[in-house]
Amino acid sequence: MKTNDEAIDSFKEYLESIKGYSPYTVVAYINDINEFKNFIVSEKMARDLLHISERVCKNYHASLNQSGEKATTVNRKMSSLRSFYSYLMREHEVDINYFDEISGDKIEKRLPKVLKHDEIMLMINSIDKNTPLGFRNYCLIKTMYGTGLRVSELCSLEIKDIDFSREAIRVRGGKGNKDRDVLLYQRLLVDLKHYINNERITLLSKGHDANLRILFLNKNGGALTPRGVRVILNSIITKMGETFKITPHMLRHSFASAMLNNGADLRTVQELLGHENLSTTQIYTHVSEEKLKAAYNEAFPRIKK
Repeated sequence: MKTNDEAIDSFKEYLESIKGYSPYTVVAYINDINEFKNFIVSEKMARDLLHISERVCKNYHASLNQSGEKATTVNRKMSSLRSFYSYLMREHEVDINYFDEISGDKIEKRLPKVLKHDEIMLMINSIDKNTPLGFRNYCLIKTMYGTGLRVSELCSLEIKDIDFSREAIRVRGGKGNKDRDVLLYQRLLVDLKHYINNERITLLSKGHDANLRILFLNKNGGALTPRGVRVILNSIITKMGETFKITPHMLRHSFASAMLNNGADLRTVQELLGHENLSTTQIYTHVSEEKLKAAYNEAFPRIKK
């Protein structure tokens, strides 16, 4: 029989080596499990993670709802624990997964927030490209909007992942540890080549690793992080004098919406985004339908009357 820490460490290794989840996803799973562990310890409701009851699981679920957590957060935590105890069952550490009996909280469906093409171009054109960091930011936003990459995928890109002859990027170890190719348009390829041969070299000289192959570098010559990307986006918006908020994922949503609005089929967008299930991609069709409805209501004479 494993201890709490041994069970968690074993599950962590399973997520990393077998499931191939990204470091960010693994951390989220482990944090959720540790939170549940702390709950049963503080409430003295069970001896350890391997000796829980159905009542403990239902009480934890209720406590999350009473704490004011969003339904999406509660469901994610329940999903993490459901996966954890399914793993423990396969390892014959527990006999039953009580979290299988807890249904998910109802979530209000929200369409993803997207930016219009003109709004993104306004951002891109506001950047001063005459400095190494400015040209890096210019390429950064064009790459995010032009490829729909997840921010974690973007920060993991290496120079070798860009195939200039095929006009594509090889995205390695995406969600589910699956590689995929994402196409690049000609102007972006030219800009990336200039960045690699010029501004990136300047940034790299400020770091401690001359052999670092990560594509996008920070001001100190190290690898840019997802948090760093968010800071850059907010900084650009602030300098523009705008007050709206932007996230890396909004650029991913905007890419998908733009593709569908301009005639791409759903399967193609699914492949480019790296979605395992088509149902995940289908939400963007609703975005397109909303825009069609708005245009119809605005233009059709009877609606105006």
